[in-house]
Amino acid sequence: MTRGGLPKRQRLIGLWLSLSGISLLGGAIFAAWLDAQLAPTGVTRMALWIGSFSGGATLFLVGLVLERMLFTPLRHLQVQLARLVANPDARDEHPPEGWLKGLGPDLRRVRESWREDRSRLATAHADGARSAARIRQELETLLQVLETPLLLCDYHRRVMLFNQAAEDFFEGNTGLGLGKRLEALLPVASLQQALGQLPNDGSPRELLAPCDNRWLKVILRRVPGSDGETLLTFGDATASWSSEMGVRAELADMLTPLRQHTASLTSAADALIQLRHQNEASTSLLRQRFERVIHEEGITLGDNVAKIGQLLDDMQHQGERLTPMWSNDFWQALDERLDPEHRLITPVGMPAWFKGDAPALIALFDSLVKHLSTHLPESGFEGEICLGNKRVYLDLIWRGKAIPEHELAEWRQQPLSSLPLTPSVADVLRQHASDIWSLTDDDGVHARLRLPLPAVERVGAPRETAPPRPEFHDFGIADLPPPDEALASRSLRSLEVVAFDTETTGLELRRGDTVISLGACRVVNARLLASEDFDQKVDPQRPIPAASTAIHGLTDADVMGAPPLDIVLTRFRDFVGEAVLLAHNAAFDLLAISHKGVAFDIPVIDTLLISRALDEALDGHDLDSLAQRYDLAFPPGTRHTALGDARVTAELWLALLPRLEARGVDTLEQLLALQANAFDRQDASAL
Repeated sequence: MTRGGLPKRQRLIGLWLSLSGISLLGGAIFAAWLDAQLAPTGVTRMALWIGSFSGGATLFLVGLVLERMLFTPLRHLQVQLARLVANPDARDEHPPEGWLKGLGPDLRRVRESWREDRSRLATAHADGARSAARIRQELETLLQVLETPLLLCDYHRRVMLFNQAAEDFFEGNTGLGLGKRLEALLPVASLQQALGQLPNDGSPRELLAPCDNRWLKVILRRVPGSDGETLLTFGDATASWSSEMGVRAELADMLTPLRQHTASLTSAADALIQLRHQNEASTSLLRQRFERVIHEEGITLGDNVAKIGQLLDDMQHQGERLTPMWSNDFWQALDERLDPEHRLITPVGMPAWFKGDAPALIALFDSLVKHLSTHLPESGFEGEICLGNKRVYLDLIWRGKAIPEHELAEWRQQPLSSLPLTPSVADVLRQHASDIWSLTDDDGVHARLRLPLPAVERVGAPRETAPPRPEFHDFGIADLPPPDEALASRSLRSLEVVAFDTETTGLELRRGDTVISLGACRVVNARLLASEDFDQKVDPQRPIPAASTAIHGLTDADVMGAPPLDIVLTRFRDFVGEAVLLAHNAAFDLLAISHKGVAFDIPVIDTLLISRALDEALDGHDLDSLAQRYDLAFPPGTRHTALGDARVTAELWLALLPRLEARGVDTLEQLLALQANAFDRQDASAL
């Protein structure tokens, strides 16, 4: 018997068949002995044999009736109750049957009343929280469109909130995530010191911190009236820092010789003026020397002024308004500006990157098309990018004649009223150190306007913009226990959990099979984060057997070029951080990632062992059976993928939580003791 539960079905059936067999065998021996002693005949002999077998037959029939009418309905009822505890809205697939059928109306009434109470409670919560939901939606919308990267941390420096701009700003940094410590993102001692010295009135403090080969300008503010929460905003100060150390430093260095040349030129001119009133013969040679000094200093001064002009142009090119742009994005934006309802510009040729002030260039071309409408067609244009030596030529092509230079000269003086300070076209061209001209193509049919722009050392199209995260804040993190609290005494709901799964070349890990895919997702504050995941293929450095490909679908071509296992495990360990690991049949997955040079000396939760401990009398503790039992679904194509199985394992963990709490299993220490009792050493030895 299990502790307080039904005996396992296999044991019960084995005991029943054993007793029935013993009874039938004993009856047969007893009947044979009586038959030999009494030698009955006819009906008496038949009655003797029937009576001897009646005990075993009765035992067998009673057991069969009990199994069909009582024990099977009890197990179905146990499954249904477990499902309802995990999810009160789950389907009712096992109504009471057999001798428990009379409980059907009562259980249905209890379930309906339970659901009605939950519905009324949900309605009350919805009515009371409608205003908060509206504020939250406005906050999420604001954070998604806000271009300034920002984070909100609690008193223990755990990330409670971040926006889409912060995710883009720290792209590829595994230290960003809800519930993660700020030290994982910016391991700078000065930052921690600054956080401890922030005033409580919300006054900002600035800090320059290195991060991933960049210098970040960090502005910190304590949130007034909060429990030590801090708002951090970030900016990339690398460009301005480089400017201070580069072009501006060169300008500062040129000031001293420029002053010297100017002083020499002024002194020589003054002396030459004084010689004008003296004797020509005596001063002729001296005047020639002063004139030569003036000539030489003038040339040197002109060269220095030219260098200063070049440096100023370089500073302009390094300005924040000249940013990298993808040509196809520029043509699309210009097309929407010229005529939002019709497509006027068709990009041709190979797209490329260039550098420019996008709003100014769009306003410039918009002004150009309107001003030169008599020379340009109404049917549309082609946009092409031509690569030069150090410049990129932005060409607007049409079928017709080139534009006369005097028309372009007149247009260059036009103001662009849609831009701040209303600069002229010539000002925008000067900003880009460029000019614009028109020429006829070699075919004699087409003409184009050509605008040279600075090139960008970048190849490939820009990455697709990721959709906004479905979650980027959890203010409940501030209510979690301090990170330094003993992990064993932490409540299960406050644990940060990383569910993971592996796909391998085979099941014989001790005989050379290895990982080919590793997937994981994060659970924070008893909530599965939809976009906080880890999904990486691994080069196994050995062929993948066809039998394994038939299960997980991965081939040698799928993992070609993927990083080796040691690199993937290092990244995965950074992703895990301070979380607890979670897996289904964790013995297998831990064996797959252990002894590979990366230590995972952290607690591990196993949903297989938890399910066995809770429902020892039930069969089927594999992931498919438990997903069906708890009404969990694999999205199409995700079964036997590392990330897909990890997500369902995380959902299974959340479904098991209320059942564990109902049995008084509230801390990690209690849970580990529970699953240790359910550990079957055959699981490990089979690997």
